[in-house]
Amino acid sequence: MITQRPGSRDYIVHAGGNTRLTVLKELFDETGDARFGQVPCLIRPWNQESDVLLAHLRENDLRGGLTFIDKARAVLDARELLTEELGLEEISQRRLAEELRRRGYRITHARISQMEYAVQRLLPVIPLALEQGLGRPQVEQIRRLERATGVIWRDRCSSSEIDFDEVFLTLCRRYDSPDWDTEILRGALEVEIADVLDVSIHTVRMILDAELEGRRLSIPENDETTEDESSVTGEDDDAVTESSLVPEAPDTGDALATPEVNETPVESASDDEGSKPDASLSSEQDHGAVPEPDQPVSLSVPSPGDSVPTDLKSLRGRAWTLAARLAQRNGMGELVEPVPGKGLGFVLRDVPDPTLADQLDEESLSQLTMLWWQLAACSEMTFAPLESILPLLPEDSILRRALETEDAELLFSSIWTLDPGHTGYRLWRPLHDRDWSDLLGLMDTYRRIRRVAADTGVPIWE
Repeated sequence: MITQRPGSRDYIVHAGGNTRLTVLKELFDETGDARFGQVPCLIRPWNQESDVLLAHLRENDLRGGLTFIDKARAVLDARELLTEELGLEEISQRRLAEELRRRGYRITHARISQMEYAVQRLLPVIPLALEQGLGRPQVEQIRRLERATGVIWRDRCSSSEIDFDEVFLTLCRRYDSPDWDTEILRGALEVEIADVLDVSIHTVRMILDAELEGRRLSIPENDETTEDESSVTGEDDDAVTESSLVPEAPDTGDALATPEVNETPVESASDDEGSKPDASLSSEQDHGAVPEPDQPVSLSVPSPGDSVPTDLKSLRGRAWTLAARLAQRNGMGELVEPVPGKGLGFVLRDVPDPTLADQLDEESLSQLTMLWWQLAACSEMTFAPLESILPLLPEDSILRRALETEDAELLFSSIWTLDPGHTGYRLWRPLHDRDWSDLLGLMDTYRRIRRVAADTGVPIWE
């Protein structure tokens, strides 16, 4: 099916068919067969530019060939065309939804709001994540996270001279990659807020959880949080409500598994698109096959010319996010604790669960324990001054008891400790490419923190 713009001598495809047209041209060039040079077509009378765009959008939608960001850009392009064709200065989201439905493309104004947010707010800062297929559910998670942390920042962090938009956009750019992880962004925002408020990361998490649920918590003098029942906020009517941003991971006992999350569609299938699962919530994505050699792997180690943090605060935040990501993917997420303003940005709360020795095969257990030792090295758990490290560890921590009593035998008997000569075979070789990249990035960040501290004369652990 083809059509012709007024005043033009050429015809254009009206609805879909661009791929077929390309194939026909290639066949004709290759064979010279007239069957491929001339094909019968139906001529569709020209109506408006927006009709052609929407016809292509409907066709691609039916074939499932568009990512969320592609569809969002097409809808916003249609908005510009319709605004001009209708003689309006601007068109509201509700009016746009009505005009699109009138032309055969069903979409809600809430979905248009999400698309507008993705194109105008997120695309400039996380293009890699969006172009690689970040879907609508993840875009909505990011939007809800930005709203909640923005409210907390404006209400509680007024003493900071840094604007929240600057913080949010900088962190988005920092963690943009094909393997986008919303949980990492949330953790980095929590660290920033905890640093400004000078409270524990647990307090910030409770405040943020409450804000995401539409509640408000106050911070008493003793740094404990209580619910302020008099202050309850509602959701924006454009938002897709969810019970929580990131579900709690069930304790399965499998050290190398992460929880799977089933997304429930909010609207009919005709208005949904294929979306890429969030990296922090997909066990298949985190532990699937190693990418083919010709597929790009996002390395965490900065390349020459990359923008690399040079201040201790940002470097510590980077170290914590890398360590948290490594630990989460390998069943130790609960062991990594952020430490804003001190040390290397994080500590290990304890050794892995001793029962894992009975649950894992030798290869999995050796990888887990050697990775723990790498994290321990990058956080200086056995090197840092005891007066600095012990207050950061739980009272019932085996690691704390071993450090406090200087009982090396207790530590070595609590976590399998292999000869360092095994590191290459037992850890480096089997690590997933993503984990290997993060491990290199973590070691690089450790070196940078130590160098900045030495150059500036700032004591790491004070």
